[in-house]
Amino acid sequence: MDVDVVEAVRAALPGLRAAEARVAHRVIADPTLVVDLTSSELARLCETSLATVARFSQAVGFSGYRELRVAFAGSVARAQAERVRFGLDDAAIDLADPLEKIAAKIAAREVGAIEQTIAALDLVALDRVAGAVADAGRVQLIGHAASSLTAQDLRLKLARIGIVAEHSGDPHIALPAAALLGPGDVAVAISHDGVTAETIRCAEVARATGALTVAVTNAHASPLSRAVDVVLETRAKESPLRIAAMSSRTAQLALLDVLFVRVVQHRGGTVTDPLRATRRAVTGG
Repeated sequence: MDVDVVEAVRAALPGLRAAEARVAHRVIADPTLVVDLTSSELARLCETSLATVARFSQAVGFSGYRELRVAFAGSVARAQAERVRFGLDDAAIDLADPLEKIAAKIAAREVGAIEQTIAALDLVALDRVAGAVADAGRVQLIGHAASSLTAQDLRLKLARIGIVAEHSGDPHIALPAAALLGPGDVAVAISHDGVTAETIRCAEVARATGALTVAVTNAHASPLSRAVDVVLETRAKESPLRIAAMSSRTAQLALLDVLFVRVVQHRGGTVTDPLRATRRAVTGG
């Protein structure tokens, strides 16, 4: 795997059985366990069977525990290198941290979110979405709360190249808009954890119309991922404090910036006039 295996385990959690989830919570809390322990030792620690550890390894995308162990060793080494890079002993944000530590920790998390998201990009899926958006009759962007800000950012970018995208953070407006989509239209639903009920419902309604539905989420096994046609995954580690959406928003913006540039490429020369017109309108020139 090219992505952070700890985040892959975290993303797989919603789809794991209870015993597998017990293993997942243990190794998320202390990734060095997989590096230091044999599969039988990890099974005993988690009060489960050797077969459960094997199923867990496969459920998170590996052929077996040996391959999982190699991936965790790489993840632990990268985490250590990241802490050295930013001069940190621990990347977890604590409210008692001095300002310079807070700044370094946020930088480490947000840089890591961008790097991991770009490394994990499914380029075939992203290109499919970009082509669909470039040719769409209508584009609806679905996002609530913090994800609403990400949706608004993409809406503004698309407007600059002549693609009018709809977005409302009010589900009573978003749901009827989704119901009026159809074949040839695109709905992009944004949710970090993929469990926001209003976002999932909008995606389900849009999909039923025949529109291409897309999820931008950190959780590939989430209810939102199951409700759409295409999943574009982010890889962001939020602080355990989860004061606000920070690295998650950064990862979403990075992914959608790549998508936007690809849409521009698909549109070709047709973006020139809209860009000039919108620039003149903003600058007054």
